[in-house]
Amino acid sequence: MNVAVIDYGMGNLHSVLRAFEHLGVPASLTDDHALLLRAELLVLPGVGAFGDGMAELNRRRLIPLLQRHVSQGKPLVGICLGMQMLFETSEEFGEHKGLGLLPGGVTAIPERRQDGSRRRVPHVGWEEIVPPTEKSWRHTPLAPLAPGTAMYFVHSFAAQPADPAHILAICEHDGHPICAAVQRDNVIGFQFHPEKSGPAGLAILRALLSP
Repeated sequence: MNVAVIDYGMGNLHSVLRAFEHLGVPASLTDDHALLLRAELLVLPGVGAFGDGMAELNRRRLIPLLQRHVSQGKPLVGICLGMQMLFETSEEFGEHKGLGLLPGGVTAIPERRQDGSRRRVPHVGWEEIVPPTEKSWRHTPLAPLAPGTAMYFVHSFAAQPADPAHILAICEHDGHPICAAVQRDNVIGFQFHPEKSGPAGLAILRALLSP
């Protein structure tokens, strides 16, 4: 499969590239429009602020390209910040418009528990992910995993999908539910980092390469 990792100068680009190389896939790291348009699978990684990420995508004129890729039925995978930017809006450092490929918004993880005590924010470390009630990972990129597999997270904001049907996996951080993965047809997002989650993360990336 022709895989391209979108280079927009934000975050964990090279670690994602190395993960695909470990799987024997010579993925390209690029913001070249011609190369991105030829790709069968686009990966949008990222670490950083939502507004900065969207500004960089806009500056490099990548937003229409991503929308075109999705409209052609080809898979687009967002990781961490990349997953958050798939949504319509974010409240991180003000109100920002996202790609609008998934309905919903991105909000801060609450810093206080219900009893008023402090919650650990940012959410950093390993957390077990599970499918929502009565949902199966069969025929999804998470199919290789058993429910309860631990994945690696680093984030202070989290997506709130407007349609619960788009939630693929959830986890709990310090008593607060987190949307860990989403899928709407060919639009897929992981709040955790598959490229930093060992063999389980590589299994997810390998599943994305399956026809």
